[in-house]
Amino acid sequence: MRIAIYSRKSKYTGKGESIENQVEMCKDYIFSHIPNVNENDIFVYEDEGFSAKNLDRPKFQEMLIDSKNQKFDYIICYRLDRISRNVSDFSSLIENLNEQNISFICIKERFDTSTPMGRAMMYIASVFAQLERETIAERVRDNMLMLARTGRWLGGTTPTGFDSEKVENLIIDGKTKSSCKLKFNINEIDIVKKIYQKYLHTGSVSAVSKYLIKREIKSRNGKYFSNLGIREILSNPVYCIADKDVYNYFIEKEADVCFSEKDCTNKYGLISYNKRDYTKKHAPRNHESKWIIAIGKHRGIISGKDWVYVQDKLSKNKLNSPTQYSNSHNDYSLLSGMIFCKKCGARMFAKMRHNGNKNLSYDYICSNKLKGNVALCSNKNLNGNQTDDLVCDYLMDYVNENSKIYSMLEKLKGRVSKRPNNNKLIIIENKINNYNIEIDNLVSSLTQPNVSSSLIQLIDSKVLKINKSIDELKKEKERILSESSILHNNELQLDIIVRTLSYFKEHFSEFNTHDKRRLIKLLVEKIEWNGENLDIFIYGE
Repeated sequence: MRIAIYSRKSKYTGKGESIENQVEMCKDYIFSHIPNVNENDIFVYEDEGFSAKNLDRPKFQEMLIDSKNQKFDYIICYRLDRISRNVSDFSSLIENLNEQNISFICIKERFDTSTPMGRAMMYIASVFAQLERETIAERVRDNMLMLARTGRWLGGTTPTGFDSEKVENLIIDGKTKSSCKLKFNINEIDIVKKIYQKYLHTGSVSAVSKYLIKREIKSRNGKYFSNLGIREILSNPVYCIADKDVYNYFIEKEADVCFSEKDCTNKYGLISYNKRDYTKKHAPRNHESKWIIAIGKHRGIISGKDWVYVQDKLSKNKLNSPTQYSNSHNDYSLLSGMIFCKKCGARMFAKMRHNGNKNLSYDYICSNKLKGNVALCSNKNLNGNQTDDLVCDYLMDYVNENSKIYSMLEKLKGRVSKRPNNNKLIIIENKINNYNIEIDNLVSSLTQPNVSSSLIQLIDSKVLKINKSIDELKKEKERILSESSILHNNELQLDIIVRTLSYFKEHFSEFNTHDKRRLIKLLVEKIEWNGENLDIFIYGE
């Protein structure tokens, strides 16, 4: 008999049923309903800090893999929504478990898929769980949209140049919510004004960046503004005065404009909502037609005419921008983003050279130097073509029989072969169980009649000492399991290295640039350039 327990909690909080309580309740159910089961038959999988919107949770996925390999008889959880609130995910899961003859039991709702009625009721419950999740999400979204239309600041990181100020409390769905507005941060708003003024004068984000660096003007986190950060400021309507020019701009873009032309007082700034799609990875920017634009409760600093001009200029520059500046996703350089400048610590990226030759040529240049200010970094550039060839030749030599690779693998094998002492874990578990039995016996003795106060104090002191010993044993157990996890990772690393070396040696010349780059990243941790020497750091050395 093999039984898996799964527990999940969305956040690390003290509210609701904790991970530990879920597991204990599942164990109580197992021992009272399933005969001939002991602790060694139970395997616990815990995910804390993960929602039930999908099944992409580390321990849950590990349980599914183990269910195929170890063939559990049961998978048990405390409540249905601990697994999923998505009907499609849940339906597929139950079908897969049925194919493996694994019964799924939910102890709170008393569902058991080993019976036809249990399966039917579980599907119905999963439909309502998803409906509840979607209804709550829709209600929250509607409330946020309603607040956005009023010009309130809805929270989160404030834009550069502003702080958040609490102005009143609102009651939404029976819960009290704070209402906030933006107010000027005097030091930062002056920087924003300089950014707009310089861009209106030069029409170049790079020129603005150089201007800020030259004057040692930094962002609120103490770093120089990146080009992307400058573009974000220039394209944020929060700085724009609500006037007819910007009203017509957003009407033309088919945005959801929550005010009329007559509301434009040429005084207050704008609040925008739904600018990004946070349901997708990296939260890409939505098209302006999906934005919600309202008049805020803060003052704007740039006229609609100038702000619209800036947007048009940014759009044209983006379309006409040459692709000579590249990140690690270009289709010609192998090491862009992998090389670090040893003088300033920044990454080095590839930049194409236009020298009239038909052959493609490029250099690796420090990203700080690419900003155009020698004060940030003056490290020499690297010839990209020669550097790629040099690193590839070095790695080819590294994986041949005369290299140090085999001694490194032997070293790793030695570390992996040191398995954790399972006997020690069993001894620790037995000691903990014996201590718990001793505590139960001591507590039971307190139920006897005519127990003296001195005996109570003695038992209380004894229980405290035993609990302290149990805590020490648990720490020792965690240490052993942690070492076991590290060894397991080394084993995975060894397997990856062996396979990588095999591919590198036999097929490297056949790969395209993208695949070569991926293969190099499996071997090389980083590369450093100090202006004279190139240092290559291999994983595991």
